[in-house]
Amino acid sequence: MRNLFVKTLLEEARKDDRIWMITPDLGYAVLEPFQEAFPERFINTGIAEQASVGIAAGLALSGKIPYVYSIMPFVTSRPFEQVKLDCAYMNTNVRLIGVGGGFAYGPAGATHHSTDDLAIMRALPNMAVVAPGDLTETEELVRYSVKHQGPMFIRLNRRGEPRYEHKVDFGKFSVLCEGDDFAIIVTSAMLKDAYDAVEEFHKEGRQPLFLSAHTIKPFDDQKVLELAHKGIPIVTIEEHSIIGGLYSSVAEVIAKSGVCARILPIAVHDKFSHFVGCQEYIKCKMGLSGIKKQIETFLCKKH
Repeated sequence: MRNLFVKTLLEEARKDDRIWMITPDLGYAVLEPFQEAFPERFINTGIAEQASVGIAAGLALSGKIPYVYSIMPFVTSRPFEQVKLDCAYMNTNVRLIGVGGGFAYGPAGATHHSTDDLAIMRALPNMAVVAPGDLTETEELVRYSVKHQGPMFIRLNRRGEPRYEHKVDFGKFSVLCEGDDFAIIVTSAMLKDAYDAVEEFHKEGRQPLFLSAHTIKPFDDQKVLELAHKGIPIVTIEEHSIIGGLYSSVAEVIAKSGVCARILPIAVHDKFSHFVGCQEYIKCKMGLSGIKKQIETFLCKKH
């Protein structure tokens, strides 16, 4: 996913000389193609995340479209004051590219885990928030980001993501499979896990509606309300805290509507991970495995 991001941005940069790349000493073996093609539009600030965001805001105010690239916590948490004031408050065209959502950097521990980034970013006025789950969404959303007005946060996984063929529209859920037994809404790197579960349901003759919420803000309120009025159970799946991410976005829409709906959140509960290991190992330990079984248990419960 990160390699495709660079490839796609490089293609756009060849057409638009306003595109710049800034990194606080990250991206080796990934960002070199951009650096080699456009050395005059590439800045490595060293380990200076706050400065990276401030420089990006200055470039944006000068008519440029800067992309700040780093591991997730280092474009969200560490420079948060600059993100809030220089990007969101001033409504500048800065793109924050966070790599390694959830537990992608599992062995590095809690300093590099990111289960709060969607909550942090969606709380900021003016900030658009996207979290592609496959290569199709990554490519389309990166291309869209060039023309978007205002700041944008893009949540990327590290590597190994599939490519599913589906339509991608900013601000709208993508439909991967039609169905009306129940609805599964998934975001970011959990897309493949959810897709595998949906295929198992299909083998049993069950037809869930399968939606990818690649855009967290602006959110697809209309689709959520449509599901709520239909009265079908809803499952949300995310490698993020249960607080402030996809589940919260869905629940907020339903709560404001006054319509009752059954919702199962598959998410990280309100705790840090003290496990060290690969992404899949930590996901298992934090309740993000056995998706099909969790959904079956939920569907079997009485209202």
